[in-house]
Amino acid sequence: MAAFGVWIAYPLIIFFGLKFLTPRYVALLLALLLLVKWRRDAHVWLKSLAKINVAIFFMLLTVILLTFVLNSEYLLRLYPALVNLGMLVLFGASLLFPPSMVESFARLKSPDLSPEGVQYTNTVTKIWCLFFIANGAISLYTAYFCSQHVWALYNGLIAYVLMGILFAGEWLVRPKQLASTTKE
Repeated sequence: MAAFGVWIAYPLIIFFGLKFLTPRYVALLLALLLLVKWRRDAHVWLKSLAKINVAIFFMLLTVILLTFVLNSEYLLRLYPALVNLGMLVLFGASLLFPPSMVESFARLKSPDLSPEGVQYTNTVTKIWCLFFIANGAISLYTAYFCSQHVWALYNGLIAYVLMGILFAGEWLVRPKQLASTTKE
């Protein structure tokens, strides 16, 4: 849970960290946080995560380490866009290699999904893919063309509000949608 908090707080850590430190040391702090989390949960990762998840983790860690070496604030700012890219890859791959990400979540509560339910969850997974494309593009734009304040506001607040709205909306609609697909 602590790593999730770090992931959510990432833009704020960067924003406030850059007030007192160079990008190199902010990146080092973030790399250490990721490594501690990964090391603590390595046994869980090895059992439950696909190779693609581990590859995405190491891609993000590589960017952080490059930030340390190059002392680049812009590489730090790219992290949210890269997280969106990673999520897009995970959700998109689940469409190519079923079950889709949302179907997997739905089956936790409703193991016997109808074909219509599977179609619904695939559609929602596609919507999440579109969200990650749009959110990643905006994150990328703010990284290159906006001030630290605008970048932190979007990536540290607005993006999470939008994600929360999409998640909550789908979470509220899913039971009704899945119930209507099981009726005969």
